[in-house]
Amino acid sequence: MTRTNKLRESLKDGEGVIISGYANIFYYSGFTSEDAVLLITRNRQIIATDSRYTVQAREQASDFEQYDIAKGLFDIVQGLDCDTLGFEEDYVTVKQLAQFQKTGKKLVPMQNRISAPRRCKSDEEILRIRAAEELGDAAFSYLLTQLHTGMTEIEAAFILEMYMRKNGAQKTSFDTIVASGIRSAMPHGTASDKVIEKGDFVTMDFGCVLDGYCSDMTRTVVMGVCSERQREIYDTVLAAQTAALEAADVGKSCAEIDRAARSVIEKAGYGGNFGHSLGHSVGIEIHENPCFSPKSTDITEIGNVITVEPGIYIDGFGGVRIEDVIAIGENVQNLTKSCKELIII
Repeated sequence: MTRTNKLRESLKDGEGVIISGYANIFYYSGFTSEDAVLLITRNRQIIATDSRYTVQAREQASDFEQYDIAKGLFDIVQGLDCDTLGFEEDYVTVKQLAQFQKTGKKLVPMQNRISAPRRCKSDEEILRIRAAEELGDAAFSYLLTQLHTGMTEIEAAFILEMYMRKNGAQKTSFDTIVASGIRSAMPHGTASDKVIEKGDFVTMDFGCVLDGYCSDMTRTVVMGVCSERQREIYDTVLAAQTAALEAADVGKSCAEIDRAARSVIEKAGYGGNFGHSLGHSVGIEIHENPCFSPKSTDITEIGNVITVEPGIYIDGFGGVRIEDVIAIGENVQNLTKSCKELIII
């Protein structure tokens, strides 16, 4: 059964959906552009785009009726065989909503319902994420042969990005993070013109999009010489991640898995230096659900693909994060293979 058939069968009589966010457009149709709208009811599935993408839509979404969006959506939405139209509230603008309201349809936010099937990845999706993660591993291995003091964070990020693009990546999953020295205390310290120096922690968080799916990984190294405090912090983060990886299993509380890592960091006296959640799901988008977090009420299911990324960040000193991507199943698979023992370059 195709993804759209599953969605259509989940709709009640008189219901339809309008999909305007890229991730769900790609998931349900295979179309690889944001310049489109999907309209799906129990009996019809339509892709509306413009003349720039006519051929692409015909090739990638061949089982959809095609409609020229330049003619306007009003008539086609009004003519749909449904009274209630669900929409993605995260993506529909106020202007679009006002236009849809003129059609006389009852408009209902359905973001979670439309996106819900993406929470559990198929075997094929996991294979795509694994391939993207393998490319990230290879990029990291290559960077280790090039990384040296005196280069800037931007140069290091460029090496990672160039390697991934040269080897098939469509783009990066997000802005590459390379944060060195005291900047490594910034969990999202995107690469700057800071020069990497002897004794610096260097935290690298990066990923790529390959065949439509994201990878994500983080590794932290030390340049030249490592202090006792740096080693203590690194070993604590690694122990926290190991505890979470051992706790991860199908049918487990996401909050409980977060707690497995967080308790290690708290016992070491660094509880106040780990402020973010343990992990987020990865797929077509870099941040999906469910998540490992203290407040999560989710239970892990077969097909969840989630990061495990504890960290310790000390303002004015530096920080460490180690991140792998795991696939939940009868046997939990770690899709990230790069070395996690402390590397001193």
